[in-house]
Amino acid sequence: MEKTARLNQVCLPVDEANGLPNEHYTCPSVFKEEKDILLFGKWSGLAVSAQIPNIGDAVPIFFQGTPLFIIRTKKNKVKVFQNTCRHRGMILIDRVKSIEGAIRCPYHSWCYSTEGSLISTPHVGGAGRNLHDAIDRSELGLTEIRSHVWMGVIWINLSGDAPKFEDNMKELIDRWSDFDRPLFHRGKESSFTIEVAANWKLAVENYCESYHLPWVHPGLNSYSKLEDHYHIEHKNKFSGQGTTVYQQLKGGNGNVFPDFAELNAKWDTAAEYIAVYPNVLLGVHRDHAFVIILIPDGPEKTYEHIHLFYSKENTPKQLRLQNMKQWKLVFEEDVPVVEGMQRGRHAVNFDGGRFSPVMDNPTHCFHCWVANEVQNGRKQKN
Repeated sequence: MEKTARLNQVCLPVDEANGLPNEHYTCPSVFKEEKDILLFGKWSGLAVSAQIPNIGDAVPIFFQGTPLFIIRTKKNKVKVFQNTCRHRGMILIDRVKSIEGAIRCPYHSWCYSTEGSLISTPHVGGAGRNLHDAIDRSELGLTEIRSHVWMGVIWINLSGDAPKFEDNMKELIDRWSDFDRPLFHRGKESSFTIEVAANWKLAVENYCESYHLPWVHPGLNSYSKLEDHYHIEHKNKFSGQGTTVYQQLKGGNGNVFPDFAELNAKWDTAAEYIAVYPNVLLGVHRDHAFVIILIPDGPEKTYEHIHLFYSKENTPKQLRLQNMKQWKLVFEEDVPVVEGMQRGRHAVNFDGGRFSPVMDNPTHCFHCWVANEVQNGRKQKN
């Protein structure tokens, strides 16, 4: 009853609410509960499709202990499968590779097509007999995980019961329709990872708001000031911030990245940064976009996988490197405060904190989502 009352307090109006209780940042059992309800039960970010650019490319990924792999099939579709053979549960893909023929289990050589169908079961009926009445290949294909690609991100729903992605994210897809087009990624020149000693939700909360800009990001705040920002909130789906004074990065010779074609005029000077619940942070600008996929490693460690995208395949390399360096600096500036909040969550008398009724609305929106979803999950379990 006490837990319910504390989560009810989170969902009060922003000027009355407290933040999520400490155990939602420090407790292994609550972390597992949130993993099942939020990360497995919703559409979570897993990877980016640029990691498998060519037909046959396959990448193994553990997502919260679950072995998966992503693959670009021979039909040029991105798919996600459970990384286990249907025979004895052997891991199928143990490293990044290109599948030229079939996906072969290294244990007993059962083979699967890149679409997931079981196509070969050598000696399954005895030496030299590759068929058996008890083994129906049509029913023993790889276990496919629901997936959807949008904004370059491979989204997955492990529970299998979330609404269709297009329906679930319709409001954001419509909002950012100008950017629903091919995005170009340049491998190592477009990606990096930051390790943060903090709960994944703190990274979401920090990203949602612009309140911290003057003190944490003085360089960014020098031209995109606190007063230039506005809130973005959509209950139970996403929240974040936007700015009205985005300035394009310029190289030493004054060159800039090419714009996305046929953008609405508002994007001439605007940019938006939205946290898509549960674990994807997105940013869009007239000339590039980025995604941060948050991968929790227990309640107090998070890996931030950052990927940058451009409007055209061929953009100046030096400018791309300059852009990556600039964003890396900004995101690394957040690490001390996010880790500081994590340490602060071990204070036994901390009550979850209070929100600024004016500045913290997007963060409060995220807290309410977590509290409501956890409460609903507990009711269903009981």
